[in-house]
Amino acid sequence: MKFNNVEDFKAAQKKFAAILGKEKNRVLVCSGTGCMAAGSKAVYEKFVEAIKAAGLPCSVSMQDEPEEGYFNVKKCGCIGCCELGPLVRIDPYDLFYAHVTADDVDEIVEKTLKNGEVVERLVVNEDGVSYPHLTTDFPFYKKQTRNLMEHCGNISSESIEEYIAVGGYDALVKALFSMTSDEIIAEVSNSGLRGRGGAGFPAGKKWEQVAVLPADPVKYVVCNADEGDPGAFMDCSVMEGDPHRMIEGMIIAGIAVGGEVGYIYVRAEYPQAVARLTIAINQAREYGLLGQNILGSGKNFELSLSKGAGAFVCGEGSALANSIEGKRGTPRPKPPRLVEKGVFDRPTVLNNVETYANVPMIIEKGADWYKGFGTEGSPGTKTFSLTGNIKHTGLIEVPMGTTLRTIIYDIGGGLKEDRVFKAVQIGGPSGGCLTNEHLDLPLDFDSVKQVGAIIGSGGLVVMGTDTCMVEIARFFMNFTKKESCGKCTTCREGVPRIQAILERITKGEGTMDDLDMMQELADTIKTCSLCGLGKTAPNPVLSTMRYFRDEYIAHVVDKKCPAGVCKDLFVYQINPDKCIGCTLCARNCPVDAITGTLKQPHHIDTSKCIKCGTCKANCRQNAIEEV
Repeated sequence: MKFNNVEDFKAAQKKFAAILGKEKNRVLVCSGTGCMAAGSKAVYEKFVEAIKAAGLPCSVSMQDEPEEGYFNVKKCGCIGCCELGPLVRIDPYDLFYAHVTADDVDEIVEKTLKNGEVVERLVVNEDGVSYPHLTTDFPFYKKQTRNLMEHCGNISSESIEEYIAVGGYDALVKALFSMTSDEIIAEVSNSGLRGRGGAGFPAGKKWEQVAVLPADPVKYVVCNADEGDPGAFMDCSVMEGDPHRMIEGMIIAGIAVGGEVGYIYVRAEYPQAVARLTIAINQAREYGLLGQNILGSGKNFELSLSKGAGAFVCGEGSALANSIEGKRGTPRPKPPRLVEKGVFDRPTVLNNVETYANVPMIIEKGADWYKGFGTEGSPGTKTFSLTGNIKHTGLIEVPMGTTLRTIIYDIGGGLKEDRVFKAVQIGGPSGGCLTNEHLDLPLDFDSVKQVGAIIGSGGLVVMGTDTCMVEIARFFMNFTKKESCGKCTTCREGVPRIQAILERITKGEGTMDDLDMMQELADTIKTCSLCGLGKTAPNPVLSTMRYFRDEYIAHVVDKKCPAGVCKDLFVYQINPDKCIGCTLCARNCPVDAITGTLKQPHHIDTSKCIKCGTCKANCRQNAIEEV
C-alpha cells in the first residue's frame, strides 16, 4: 500500500487506529537490548507457541479483521527499568511481570491470559510492596516524564501501522501541507530545542544556517547514531523502540532546509538497532513516506543507513562525514564547518537521534508546549542511562533541570547496599564528575557546564565511596588513548602521557610534580586539539583533580588508596587476634605466600603475595585485612 496523498494517509490512519483500539488482549515483550540479552527473544517465541498450543487465537501483527478475543504478541521498545528484564506487559490489565523466562510462559498463559489471575512471584516487589502496574506505581517512574519514550512499552517497535495509529507522521503531514520551510525552522528555534548529543547547540540555528545555502546539487540531513560513550544506551533505545519517530524528524528537517538525501550513521555494534531501522525505512518507503513526491506534496527525501565500525572519534561531526564518504574517520580542520561543507563537501545538517526524535512533537504540539518542560535555557526532557552503583539501573527520561538528587535517590532508589554516594560521571569520557556538593544542581546544559562537566549524550555512572577517583580518571584516559585517531599531536601524544602518569600514580610511583604536569598537559590538549574528542579528553582528569585532589595526594604522598582499589598501594596481612589457624588461606594461596601451623596464627610473605585476594575470599574469620 502506498499513500499517494493526504487523504490516503488519513484513511489508513483511521483504519489502523480502529484496529489497535480493538486489541484488548496484548502481550508486550520488552525487546530492547538489555532484555534481549537476558532472554526476551526466547520469551517472545514461547508466548506465540504457548498461546497457540492453548487453543487461543494469536497474532504477531495487526489484523484487518481480528478474531474476537485474540491475543496479540508484540516486541516493544525499552520499558526503562533494565535490571528487571526480561519485562512483559499483559493487557487489558496493565500488568507487568519481571525476570520472565521461557519456563514461566505456560503458567502466565494458563493463569493470566486465560483466567485473569496474577502470578504473584513474577510481580515486582520491593521492601514488601508489590507493584503490578509498574509504570504507574513503581517509584522508578514516579518522577519521570516520558515524552520521547511514550511509545516504548505501548506499541510494537516493528510496526509502522501502530506508529501511524497513535499519531505518527501527523507532524510530517503538517510540515508538508500547513507550514513553510521558514515556519518549520521558526517553530524549532522558538522551542529552544538544543542538540542532545553533546554541547547543546541550538538545533534551529543550525537548520537556519543550512537552509540559506544553495542545494547545488544537494544538501544532506545526517543523524549521528554513533553512540560511543561507555554505559550510554539512550539513542540505541530510541532506534530499537521507536525508530519511526526519529525518521519522521529527519524528513521534517529535510523539508525545512531543502535537503533531499539523508544518512543515519549507526555503529555496526548495534545490530538490533540496525535491524529495526532497516525495517522502519523499508516500511516508510513502501507507504510513500520516504522517496519521491511524498504524499503528493512534490517533496522528496531519500534515507539510507551508513554503518560505522565503532570508532569513538566518529561521533565527531567531520570524522563522521569522512566515514560516510568511505574515508578514514578523522576530523577535519575548521572552518569550514559542516553546515557549509559537510558530507561530500555539501551543506549538511547533523543532529543526533534524540534531537531528531523531539522534532515531531514540537511540530505537532507547538513550541510553547515543548517549553512547558525543562528550564528556560534548556527546554524539554532529556533521556539518561542510569548505571553504576545504583539500585535501579536503566533508561530514564526527566525534564531538563531535574536535580541529581532526584535522579539518584527518588528514581534510582539510592546506591546498592545503602552505600554512601561519592560521585557521578556524567557525559562519558568527554564529561566530568559531579559530587555531593552538586546533588541539588539542576541538570541542564548551562548549569553543568559551569561546574566543569557536560551533559553530553546523557550517560550517568553512579559511584560510591568504594570507588577510587584516580582509577576512574585512568580508565577514561585509557579509553580515550585507544580511541584517539592520532591526527593531531596534542591528543596523540598528550593523552598517552597523562594516562602513563595516572598508571604510575595508581602503582604508588607518582610525585607531586606529576600532578602539575597533568594539569599543564590537560590545558594544552584542551586548547590545541583539532576536534571535540581531544578538547574534552582531559575532562575526567581535571574534574577529579578539582574535586578529589586529596585522593591524588594520598596516592602520591602517603602511597595509599583511600578506597582500597589500587592493588599496588595496599598489602594483605593477617590479624593474629582473629586467625584460628584453619589453614584455608594457605591451602588456597596460588603462590604459597602464607605460612603457619595448624591452629596457630598464620603469616603472609608480602614479597611473594600477588594481591589476588584469594586468601581474603576464603577466610571465614575475616582475619585477613587490607592495609
